[in-house]
Amino acid sequence: MLADFFKRLTAPDPAMMDETDARLALGALLVRVARSDGTYDAAEAAKIDAILMRRYGLDASAAADLRQECEAAEAEAPDTVRFTRAIKDAVPYENREAVIEAMWSVVLVDGDRDKHEDALLRMVAPLLGVTDQDSHKIRQRVERS
Repeated sequence: MLADFFKRLTAPDPAMMDETDARLALGALLVRVARSDGTYDAAEAAKIDAILMRRYGLDASAAADLRQECEAAEAEAPDTVRFTRAIKDAVPYENREAVIEAMWSVVLVDGDRDKHEDALLRMVAPLLGVTDQDSHKIRQRVERS
C-alpha cells in the first residue's frame, strides 16, 4: 500500500490526491515535524490524533489507527523536499495553508519551538508554496489559540 502511495505521489505529473492519500500525506508530514527534534512524545501523538479527528471526522480509535499508518509512511517517505514538493503539486493551496497550521500546532503543543522543528517549518512552507509571511501569521494564530 505505501509503495503505491509513494509511486502516485512522486509520479512526474501527480493527479490531485484522493481523500485516503491526502490523509496519509498530511499525517506523515505531521509525524515528520514531530520527530524532527529527536523526540516524539505522547503529547505530539495526541495532537496529531486530535488534528486527524477534527479534520476528517474520525473517532479516537480511527485517528490513532491512521496516525500509526502515518508513522509508517513517514519512516518510508522520500526526503522532505521531494515529499513536500509532491504534496504541493497534488494539493490545492487552501489545503496547503491548513497543513502548515496543523504542523505549527504539533510543533507548539509542548510549548517549545525547537530549532530543528522551526527549521523544518521554514523549509516546508515555501516548498508547499506558502510564503514565510503567511507561515509566520499562521504560527501566531496557532500560538494565540
